[in-house]
Formats: sequence, structure tokens, C-alpha cells
Amino acid sequence: MRHPGEPDAVTVMVNGVPSSHLDLVDPTWLEFEYMQHMAAVIDLLPAGPLDAVHLGAAACALPRRVEAVRPGCRQLAVDVDAELLRLAREWFGLPRAPRLRLRTGDGRAVLAGLPDASADVVVRDAFAGDRVPDHLTTVEFVAEVHRVLRPAGVYLANCADRPPLARARAEVATAGTAFRTALVAEPGQLKGRRYGNLVVVGTREDGPALDEPALARALRALPVPATLLSGGALRSFVAGAAPLRDEATWTPPTAR
Repeated sequence: MRHPGEPDAVTVMVNGVPSSHLDLVDPTWLEFEYMQHMAAVIDLLPAGPLDAVHLGAAACALPRRVEAVRPGCRQLAVDVDAELLRLAREWFGLPRAPRLRLRTGDGRAVLAGLPDASADVVVRDAFAGDRVPDHLTTVEFVAEVHRVLRPAGVYLANCADRPPLARARAEVATAGTAFRTALVAEPGQLKGRRYGNLVVVGTREDGPALDEPALARALRALPVPATLLSGGALRSFVAGAAPLRDEATWTPPTAR
């Protein structure tokens, strides 16, 4: 979908839902606020190329930004929709392999096939309708993410939730079984005023400090300022929520 008055802007719709927004001239521009939050966290990592895995690719807005800011990255973007990946490659001139590999498959199944300590960043941004598939939200899933990340790695998860944010609290509790955690969201979302996207952040033992003042400043300086919850404020937010776990009957599908 083109935007009147913005000849370089496009939004990719999947089943009637905005899935990706791209500036065809400026790959560093991220329209969706939650992606701006993710980019602010990625910017905490040391300068230079990264190895990144994106579970949920859509039109690859975030991989485009990572490549533009850090030339020479090696990225893998995974999506269950083969036709979406084909069209994104055809329409948007995405970087070619090995800089950006596109793979059709279930995100968790593909993750399970990746080597230990092979990624600096793992992004989970996969949806079925308006919610994340359950098997990408569990203790067992974040254990796989932890395995794939290097000791200084970062996990970023897009959690869409509505008041009273029970899902977001459970996702933070789940990520906390494997990582040091933080949560990024607009203040109105944290107050339970509306549906929206919150970003769960996890770091391994050598990863960036999530109470870093520079991160909080960067989030406040965004076009729509965001709040960073960590430490005691995050523990109060979680308020005893229980981690999510796999159903006993779930088995990973074969990646295509």
C-alpha cells in the first residue's frame, strides 16, 4: 500500500493487518514504534557487523536498518509465508545472501537447527493474527534462544497485548528464566490504557546493561517517547506472573 504524499513509503499488509513499513529510499527509517525500540537496544552493542536472526521476517524492515547502520552483517530472516518472502525479495531490493538470507519455515524449528553461540541478536516478531504463536513464548523456547546467542547477545521479542497486560507480564517472567530482562513500551501502554506492542529485552551474562542511562535517554528521545522498565520497577510490573511452558503435546514442525 502506497501512502499519499509520501512517494517513498509503503506498508505491507498481511491478511488486512499492517505487517511492515518501509522507506524505499532510507532503510534506516523505522515507522513502527516497537521497531524503533528494538533498534535503540541493538545500538547498545559494540560497533561493527552483527550476526542476527529474525524470527518473523515480513518485508524485513529491521534487517534493512541493521544492514544500513552496520554494513557487513550476516542476517537470517525466517517466515512461514514463502510467498511473502518471495515478494519482499522481488519488490524491495533486499540485501542478498550471505548478508541477508531468507528462509521459509517455523521460527522455532529453524532456531533449533542453528549452532550454539552463533548469533549476536535474536529477534522474535512472529504473529498468527494479533498474537504470537504460543510455542514462541515459552521457557523451552527462550532456552533455545539462549543457546543460539553468544555470551554478549541480545534477545528482542515483540509482545502485543491489551489491558491488563497479563501476556506481557508472563512473557517477561518467561524471558527471566534465561536472561537478564527489561521491558520497553509507551507510557500509556504500561498504564494499561490500550492495546499495543511492548518489547521484551533479554541479555546474556556479557550483554549490555539494561539499566544503561544512554538507553533510557535514547528511548525518551524517540518521536513517541518510550519508557524502559528494569530492576525493581520491572519486578513490580511482573507481580508474580508465572512463566509460560510448552504443552506436553507440542512437537516442532519440520522447517521447509
